[in-house]
Amino acid sequence: MTSPLFRGRPRRAGPHLSVRVAHAVLGGAAGFVWLVLPGMTPPTAAPVAITTPSPVGSTVGAAAATDGDETSGADLVLPVAVVGAAGVLAGYGYLRRRRRATSRTAPGGRTADAPRAADGEAAAPGHGGGEGDGDGVPGLVDAENRLLAVREELAFAEARGGPEAVAPSARAVRDAEAELASAFAMRQRYDEGVPADTEERRHVLAGIAGRCEEVIRTLDAGSTGWSVQAAELPRALEAAEARFRELAARTPAVEATLSALHTRYAPTALDAVTGYPELAKDRLVLATTELNSARQASDMGRPAEATGHLRAAEGAIARAGVFLAETDRSARDLDGAARLVPAALTGAEAELAAHRAPTRPEDASHVAPLLLHADTVLAAVRAEVTSGRPYDPLDLLRRVVRATEPLAAGDSGVLAAAARLTAADSVAGAEAFVATHREGVRVTARTRLAEARRLFARGNAATQADRVRADDLAREARASAEQDVRLRGHQGERQRPEGQMA
Repeated sequence: MTSPLFRGRPRRAGPHLSVRVAHAVLGGAAGFVWLVLPGMTPPTAAPVAITTPSPVGSTVGAAAATDGDETSGADLVLPVAVVGAAGVLAGYGYLRRRRRATSRTAPGGRTADAPRAADGEAAAPGHGGGEGDGDGVPGLVDAENRLLAVREELAFAEARGGPEAVAPSARAVRDAEAELASAFAMRQRYDEGVPADTEERRHVLAGIAGRCEEVIRTLDAGSTGWSVQAAELPRALEAAEARFRELAARTPAVEATLSALHTRYAPTALDAVTGYPELAKDRLVLATTELNSARQASDMGRPAEATGHLRAAEGAIARAGVFLAETDRSARDLDGAARLVPAALTGAEAELAAHRAPTRPEDASHVAPLLLHADTVLAAVRAEVTSGRPYDPLDLLRRVVRATEPLAAGDSGVLAAAARLTAADSVAGAEAFVATHREGVRVTARTRLAEARRLFARGNAATQADRVRADDLAREARASAEQDVRLRGHQGERQRPEGQMA
């Protein structure tokens, strides 16, 4: 099955320019042949003389000669016009194509063909969607894709040998995660215009590229410890097959969970995970094919080929597990939000009551509009809860938190809990989408997600504003990632995952 997200991909417009050029050349050639053809055609018969000259005959002959001259002139005008029109159309098509190519935008407002910053310096690393910077330097997209692939490999290696066997590699992954987080933080500030100086911005880009190279070096050095050798293939295959059977048995229960959620909550509450069980089954089907191929190659004494198929199967199994786990997590968050909505409304009312009688007159003009807006939002939320219709509890919590955040006096209590829940849900959902669709996700979505993750990871040190900002950035990252996948297609559906072991 294929998710509706991947239907209706736009057709590529690549051949339009070559077609226009070909039309122009053919039109010019036809016009040239038309021009030279009369001069190249020999007369087929001698002119016939008039035996009985008369004034009338002379007049007719003169008229005929004049008509012949005019006809020859008209014959020249039409092909010239055709050639000219063909040239004009070709030129117009070329200019229009160039204008579209240079003005076409991608998510985040940058041009798709040659993204550049507003002050003219080169684009940041990784903006090319997983292909580096065009000069052999790996970028943010390449580094994060490699990290995601290594995490998958590490999980299967740990299942085979236990945590102690992969402890050094796990440390390498943590080091790479910290380095990549620093690179994304630099990119976020860069996108925000910091620093402003052009030369300093170039230094920032160089620093990002250096950190990304270090991420890949660290991961490559740390992943050598769990490479599957020929003698270990049977055990590795058994571990992958066991995980496959576990997910296959779990899929019907997850489907039932999603169906039950549709009866309790509004459709918008489930948009993020609708279709995930079907996508999980797609990956499990792919895993079946790869596991069978791995078994056959192993039995025939081709360990390198068997290892390649095994890694492809592990990647498909890992993504199936993410789809199923994300559906279950969404169910838990929705149920928790539904229980929290009444308490959040009560807490919001208490928060507003403390601001209804400002102690200083000068505060009244500032607080009054905020109170009016908050009262309006809370009334709308309360009406939706009591309407008897299915609703989206996470969305209701998000509205309550945003309406009261400018007036919040502290970072504890029910409103803080509501802000944590909504931010956690958004961050987890965006992370799952990027991990499972990473071949099509560009750097802007990843950068916003990394910043959301950084703000949310501050834990108790995070303010209410931090949590609201993290929620906003994660939702922006998810929307941008979905747009990337729609525009670029899910390139990795049938590809062997990155970082495949040899």
